[in-house]
Amino acid sequence: MGSKKEHSLNQILEQGTLPLFFYKDAEVSLEITKTIYKAGVRVFEYTNRGPEALENFKLLRKLANEEMPDLELGIGTIKSVKEAQDFLAAGADFLVSPIVNPKVGQMALEADMLWIPGCMTPTEIFTAQENQAALIKLFPANILGEAFLTSIKELFPGQLFIPTGGVELTKENISGWFKAGVSAVGLGSKLISKKVMEEKLYDELFYATKEAHELVKNCRSI
Repeated sequence: MGSKKEHSLNQILEQGTLPLFFYKDAEVSLEITKTIYKAGVRVFEYTNRGPEALENFKLLRKLANEEMPDLELGIGTIKSVKEAQDFLAAGADFLVSPIVNPKVGQMALEADMLWIPGCMTPTEIFTAQENQAALIKLFPANILGEAFLTSIKELFPGQLFIPTGGVELTKENISGWFKAGVSAVGLGSKLISKKVMEEKLYDELFYATKEAHELVKNCRSI
């Protein structure tokens, strides 16, 4: 058994996707988690996008411990040390950030945890590397595009990347990202949409998640 950091990273690389969502209603958050787990998801990111996030996360952690022991449960939108501390105490398996805060990176390093910071420039990527980021989030992916990664990846040999923010669930978009050299793709509202959450369309989400994983699997092997 490798380190905790390696385990989280390997789960994401193996799955090829990192689904992510936040919803203020705890019950809906629990049902979404059960649905994507049932569809085969074994690692995902709950995002710290509202005042209810921490309490909801604690309930998700309890659910995972009781019913989904093989689920890696990460927390996203972590910008400060205080947020990182709160969610580490609540049992987060890994940390995802929209920015590069070296202090958060240092905390993750000390806890032997995976930290996935969001980067938009070569300087930010370099700073993330300096702070031991094994996987770097290209964010927002729809603004940067695959051509950005193709242009800069030779500057950072061996670095693993995951685009997040506006990745489309189409063969063209997903295969374009994998051809450009990403290791996995982040799937937010294009998979777990506001409509799905508000209208509790769990069956629809179940089939969409299975389709997304099949699409990714096919696009990776092209």
